[in-house]
Amino acid sequence: MRYLPHTDSEIQDMLQVIGAESLDDLFSPIGQACRRTSALNLPQPMTEWELDRHMAVLAENMGHSQQSMSFLGAGSYDHYIPASLKHLVSRSEFYTAYTPYQPEVSQGTLQAIFEYQTLASRLLGLEISNASMYDGASALAEALLMALRISKKKSTVALSTAIHPHYRQVVATYLQPMGFHIVDIPWGKDGRTDLSHLPQDDLAAVAVQSPNFFGCIEDLSRIAQAAHDQKSLCITAFTEPLAYGLVPSPGSQGADIACGEGQSLGIAQSFGGPGLGMFCSLKKYMRNLPGRLVGQTQDDQGNRGFVLTLATREQHIRREKATSNICSNQGLCATMAAMYLASVGGTGLRELARLNRDKAEYTKNAFTSAGCSLSFPAPTFNEFVIQLPRDAEEAFCQCTEKGIVPGLPLGRYYPQLSDHLLVCTTETKSKQDLDNLVKEVCS
Repeated sequence: MRYLPHTDSEIQDMLQVIGAESLDDLFSPIGQACRRTSALNLPQPMTEWELDRHMAVLAENMGHSQQSMSFLGAGSYDHYIPASLKHLVSRSEFYTAYTPYQPEVSQGTLQAIFEYQTLASRLLGLEISNASMYDGASALAEALLMALRISKKKSTVALSTAIHPHYRQVVATYLQPMGFHIVDIPWGKDGRTDLSHLPQDDLAAVAVQSPNFFGCIEDLSRIAQAAHDQKSLCITAFTEPLAYGLVPSPGSQGADIACGEGQSLGIAQSFGGPGLGMFCSLKKYMRNLPGRLVGQTQDDQGNRGFVLTLATREQHIRREKATSNICSNQGLCATMAAMYLASVGGTGLRELARLNRDKAEYTKNAFTSAGCSLSFPAPTFNEFVIQLPRDAEEAFCQCTEKGIVPGLPLGRYYPQLSDHLLVCTTETKSKQDLDNLVKEVCS
């Protein structure tokens, strides 16, 4: 049932229309014995997060099955989504809007995308953003193709092995059939990319992820300088854009292109999708940008309007001039991300990012106190790797039997890390949740 709140002035206006002086007069036909004369004994006000948790506990007490507590991250993150966003995005003008194909159509859709582009550019610290892409993995692949187009004669790209394994698989699917070469750069003892293995010639781009797959924050300034020394582009991928509410943006550290997954920005996990491919770059590379770009203009009467400024795929220009075959942008997901960023604002984003970081640091200390060790000393954001005294898959199975998904056993992707567990903590987890996790994993 919908709850429609009213202000005191609105209540007085309605009472005046029906000829009643007070709410008591309004309910006077109801017998006194059937009316409450004292105030309801309600608990203290709760935040939206606390109220959600309270309702979940009530549901469990009424016989509903208990939900599993998940500490999985690795590219998809559990964050609170403001109730206002869920309401707004369900409005028909947003929910049924179609991807713009012509420059003059759907001013509302075009403006929503323009606002998203503006917020994405500010978050990632770069000059331009496209109108979004399918997901983070395809965005990284398109970024590498873009770098190869810009460099023209070069045919090699370097990828950190600390990039999400699924992203690297998608990159290989895109690039290898076209004859391009992919060089893997290993991670070092601190969990960050080891640039000593960077190739020295024919290099079009260097791609890293920050925070990387292990949760470690890369030294992007050093990586950008190493890439630029070889006259190649620096590409920063990401799976957790919320981190840039706290750590410096890729653009401010010298990245030429920043791309990745925007699911954390107000988009529910939804059993794995849909996601949001974010893509920003320097303005000088605009004509090599894949997908669409919406711009602001004026009509012949001087009114502000929005137009599909750049659309670099086959439908709009000659096939040999196309930069990609991306057929549709994630318009609704991009709108949700714009609504989320506008709702939390810059201050809210910093506070939320700090809360995620602090919970991760608390959990790190709890694990080390319980006898586990941290795998990598590099600073992290909201996920990190711990080394267990036993096989991680064994610990995973034992915890899931008790309703706790403790994280991701890394041996599935890196056989040499079979006793390592990738753990993620966000603002959705309470101190008790974190303490229970450490207790179950280390028992």
